[in-house]
Amino acid sequence: MRYVFPVVIVSLLLISCSKSNKEEGTFLVKVGNKVLTKQVLNDNIHSGLSPDDSIIEAEHFIKKWITNELMYDIARKNTDNTERIDQLVENYRRSLVIYQYQEQLINEKVIKQINEQDLNDYYKTNKEKFKLDRYIIKGIFLKIPIESSAIEWIRDNYKSVSSPSSREKLEKYGMHTGITYLDFLDKWISFDEIKNNWPATSRNSLVLSNGRNYFEQQDEVFYYFLNITEFLSPDDFAPFEYAKPVVQEMLVNQRKIDFLKQTEDDIYQRALNKGEVEFYYKE
Repeated sequence: MRYVFPVVIVSLLLISCSKSNKEEGTFLVKVGNKVLTKQVLNDNIHSGLSPDDSIIEAEHFIKKWITNELMYDIARKNTDNTERIDQLVENYRRSLVIYQYQEQLINEKVIKQINEQDLNDYYKTNKEKFKLDRYIIKGIFLKIPIESSAIEWIRDNYKSVSSPSSREKLEKYGMHTGITYLDFLDKWISFDEIKNNWPATSRNSLVLSNGRNYFEQQDEVFYYFLNITEFLSPDDFAPFEYAKPVVQEMLVNQRKIDFLKQTEDDIYQRALNKGEVEFYYKE
């Protein structure tokens, strides 16, 4: 169901405000003493939408805002245990402030203090944790329009990436419009990433072996060329450079737990030493 009043309101967003009172000119809806402004509405509308979709989304947001304000007003007047709610809000606020402070400390005292050697040491000590669950590969991949005049040249050169000149020429050709060129000779990527760019009906033909792994395919629109220079299989150890993001996450989590525990103990002990804590019971 479409509502007339939001459409009129949203249309106002498309023209300049002509009211003499600049602040009131930003108002869209008022419920009791609560006001929805243009800025709040704009902040909650996704960018990149068509005008029609923007209006629909704005209508939903405005109606939801009005309903929430009305519901809150009714609930506030008919809820007895407001003290309990206030306490829950305060507890949540305290937890949020503490969490924000802890995140700040972790970023300064844990994350920023971890260096490359720390990551390498953790990786070597815990290498069993970093076994692959998929194939990873190095190589190059090209996807070329079928009408291209360079098909034969690509076919003759995509297997020779060990030659700097061939690699450079392929890279330059890959800059042409309509060409997909992925060079991952110097980094490991998931084999699935390439499979997702291969014709769906031919993906079963992408079988890795210990020999040369050159693959070529075409469909109605493109030619596909793949040269895999290295690969690792599931249950092989992940190379450090491939595992590094996970290594860092695991090391941060480990140090974070120890750091927060030590921080809490230090704060507690320092307060005791300064006499900032008074106990009114006998142990």
